[in-house]
Amino acid sequence: MVLPFGFGVFAILALALIAASLRVLREYERGVVFQLGRFWSVKGPGLVILIPAIQQMVRVSLRLFVMDVPKQDVISRDNVSVKVNAVLYFRIVDPQKAVIQVENYLTATSQLAQTTLRAVLGKHDLDEMLSERDRLNLDIQKILDAQTDAWGIKVTNVEIKDVDIDLTMVRAIARQAEAERERRAKVIHAEGELQAADKLAQAASILAGHPQALQLRYLETLTVIAADKNSTIVFPLPLDIIGPLLRKLDVWPEEKHP
Repeated sequence: MVLPFGFGVFAILALALIAASLRVLREYERGVVFQLGRFWSVKGPGLVILIPAIQQMVRVSLRLFVMDVPKQDVISRDNVSVKVNAVLYFRIVDPQKAVIQVENYLTATSQLAQTTLRAVLGKHDLDEMLSERDRLNLDIQKILDAQTDAWGIKVTNVEIKDVDIDLTMVRAIARQAEAERERRAKVIHAEGELQAADKLAQAASILAGHPQALQLRYLETLTVIAADKNSTIVFPLPLDIIGPLLRKLDVWPEEKHP
């Protein structure tokens, strides 16, 4: 039995129409359906049936996007020129807004991230950029999330990657760090001298009240010197013995009596 030619053409057209009306969306995809140019609904995941030539669908991924923000020339609040780049993490939470409210949400988010990065970092000093990145990341993330909410985008995280400093500024920072270390060393040395002077004053007070202890310290000193096997001879001589001689030579002051 031979089928009529017209029936075969009709069958082919029907199969092509069915194929054009079927769409399969993955678990992480959603389809924004327009009917005669007007928003109809958000479909997916799974099998979606469209009316050819009447309905059109735009696919939108709900997976997390990772966007590299190019290096930006930033002048910090203390007038230091640096180059800063970052990485941006975001996802689409409202496919309808992402398709209707903005022409290209990827380009728009990238440009907004660049301008926000320059604006936020320009309000801080270089030391804050280097030591308080977590706080700066949070500030940038909050600003971007608030501005992209109208596009149906949720910014989950922002990380500042590199802060490149000019070579001359690196040398200046190194000199500053060296000076800071020297200052700390001098302060620690002065504190040590103060503690040593306090202990020596306490020791002198104790020895002044116990002359026998001073004699024992003389003998201990002789023992330490003799351990070095040198030819130095040390003879401790109390000052009260040579005091009259020094007074005759007008070197030792006379005792004043009331």
